[in-house]
Amino acid sequence: MNPQANLIFIASLLLGTTITISSNHWIMAWTGLEINTLAILPLISKSHHPRSIEAATKYFLTQAAASALVLFSSMTNAWHTGQWDITQLTHPTSCLILTSAIAMKLGLVPFHFWFPEVLQGSPLTTGLILSTAMKLPPMTLLYMTSSSLNPTLLTILAILSAALGGWMGLNQTQIRKILAFSSISHLGWMAIILIYNPKLTLLNFYLYAVMTTTVFLTLNTTKVLKLSTLLTAWTKAPSLNTMLLLTLLSLAGLPPLTGFLPKWLIIQELTKQDMAPAATLISLLSLLSLFFYLRLAYCTTITLPPHTTNHMKQWRTNKPTSTAIAILTTVSVMLLPASPMFLTIV
Repeated sequence: MNPQANLIFIASLLLGTTITISSNHWIMAWTGLEINTLAILPLISKSHHPRSIEAATKYFLTQAAASALVLFSSMTNAWHTGQWDITQLTHPTSCLILTSAIAMKLGLVPFHFWFPEVLQGSPLTTGLILSTAMKLPPMTLLYMTSSSLNPTLLTILAILSAALGGWMGLNQTQIRKILAFSSISHLGWMAIILIYNPKLTLLNFYLYAVMTTTVFLTLNTTKVLKLSTLLTAWTKAPSLNTMLLLTLLSLAGLPPLTGFLPKWLIIQELTKQDMAPAATLISLLSLLSLFFYLRLAYCTTITLPPHTTNHMKQWRTNKPTSTAIAILTTVSVMLLPASPMFLTIV
């Protein structure tokens, strides 16, 4: 893609995100979401492969439907209450429609079907933007309206997301699809705590974004897209693959890595809110996603390919690891000792 065009699309993404995050009026928030959707479409379909075009079409249709629902929800609320302010969403029907719209934007179950398909049809860098930056505007809208939303509905969506995100990722061989289902199960953790402690939702989102960025950038460096190529990628950059192993375990939420921190705080908060059964259930469901993270980690560093003669070994690269990956990996693995600082913020 032309560098100037690329720059325009990335700038539009930043603009759309900034407009949505900083707006108080529903129409401005909707405008930001629309700018974002239109800016990401060329980045999804830039390879001109039929799968990419299909992914862009699916993304456009779901996001257009979700945006229409956001507009419908805000108009219904304005009709009944006379308020266009995002934080003044008080009408029950509007809250219900908005929850569905944001769930569709984020890819929460049962509106998740588009996300793995779109991620599979996108390049790794676009997949990274879809998994992290594109989820920030809908998350801020949820954060701003969290006091009005229905706790039962969000808890059901969260537990279903954690369950299906884990189950559907078990038999995948394409790494982008595995990361899509991982994203769905992480969204479940964010949704379940949203009503009780919205700051924890944002903390979870930020740490998830850092860890996912590390994984995507590492895979982009080693040019790995499926498990069979991941098996032989260790010869290319052994130290980078070792760090990828740790980052994947961190994404799974194993102590003493960074990913354990949000899960620990969320379980603690749910227990305080007398929701011990929900905390137990979502913790057990995270074992499903732990299985496919372990499978990825196993393929990354621990096993050799079963038939070494059939696999072409990759040449070791002399290119130094980028500073961004080094910093992100450190943050993804070693942030747990800083948890007292996070506790003061949350």
